Amino acid sequence: MNRRSFLKTGAAATAAFATRFVTAAEGQGVVRFGIIGTGGRGTSLLQTLLLFSQAEVPAVCDVVRDRAEYAANLVEKKSNRRPTVYAGGESVWEEMVNRPDLDAVIIATPWEWHARMAVVAMRAGKCPGVEVPAAITLEECLDLVRTSEQTGIPCMMLENVCYYENVLALLRMIREGLFGEVQHCEAGYQHDCRSIMFDETGRLTWRGQHVLTKNGNLYPTHPLGPVSQWMNINRGDRFVSLTSVSTPARGLQEYAANRFGADHPAAKHRYALGDVNTTVLVTASGRTVTLYFNLMTHRPYDLILRLEGVKGIYLGTTDHICLETENKGAHEWEPFAPYQKRFEHPLWRALRGPALNSGGHGGAEYLMFHDFLKSVRAKTAAPQDVYDAATWSAVFPLSIQSVAKSGQPVEFPDFTANRWKTNPPLPVYGT
Repeated sequence: MNRRSFLKTGAAATAAFATRFVTAAEGQGVVRFGIIGTGGRGTSLLQTLLLFSQAEVPAVCDVVRDRAEYAANLVEKKSNRRPTVYAGGESVWEEMVNRPDLDAVIIATPWEWHARMAVVAMRAGKCPGVEVPAAITLEECLDLVRTSEQTGIPCMMLENVCYYENVLALLRMIREGLFGEVQHCEAGYQHDCRSIMFDETGRLTWRGQHVLTKNGNLYPTHPLGPVSQWMNINRGDRFVSLTSVSTPARGLQEYAANRFGADHPAAKHRYALGDVNTTVLVTASGRTVTLYFNLMTHRPYDLILRLEGVKGIYLGTTDHICLETENKGAHEWEPFAPYQKRFEHPLWRALRGPALNSGGHGGAEYLMFHDFLKSVRAKTAAPQDVYDAATWSAVFPLSIQSVAKSGQPVEFPDFTANRWKTNPPLPVYGT
């Protein structure tokens, strides 16, 4: 097939699948959501969710009543029906989760609550959509998997980066063979977040408490989610080992001294988290992934998203690409934008209008909720399922183990119980 015929056929297939996506998104019947956690993140998710005519929100919950009431106001303004507000205590969420009129629960709370809330939700027959990471201990990862398997209730971690436009275009290009066999990926969560580790008085926030006591990669899923889907992790390959090392911790203490004064308690803490953590993962087939984690130095935001195959390379930091088949052997970078348009993923083509009007991470969260709605309605696994949630989140505790052992390798659990050997890769055209 020549290139013109290939592009014509690909465009036709994309258009046909786009129609299927819209039909699936419209679906039949309403999905009723409860929201746990209505701070900044939970409110943002709620606003995107309310764009779906099939989504109703009968209940909202937060330990701070004012935040829950604000969320209830948003729901009432959109639907003319005020949800029940649950607030005032750390256990009030359980009362909400056990309501009989909910189909699903969105969990946007501090990390240490994610897994336990998702488990309770599944046991109550509700599908959890849980913020990242879905778990922070290996036991929590296993508990998520066991509970989903025992109850038959799907659990989706709300990893929005998997729905970025460039990420899905690259997935399509990989499936169509433009990169050849993917051999290595490099990615990271690199984002100066020192300001959110303290409140206005210098007291540690819940995020700051984690930084005070833990040293490893504490936020792995944004970079690892896309990489895992590109490399068919849990769907033909799996991670088998991990090594992790961290630099000394300097950046947060220096920031605290500059912001609150050298004599302030915030400037005298001995923070555990090293400024830069580097983690290397190896797969069963011998391929590799390098992850970076840096919250503590002055730098621009960067997920890196470097994809290396036998036939080409993409670098997200500069959004450039070099492909053997396209460059006729030349070793030169090209802008990725024309490729992103040419290899647009069918999900983006189908939902571009409402997605770009949603405002949630460039539209990615509208696509994410589209998939979650489908999953809840059908009671079937979403494209990023409970095994992905456990695998991507497990880097958190495993990296801490390896750093504590001066970078010694640690074994990576197989949450799929060998099903990774027969699970098919994620489809692009629904086949």
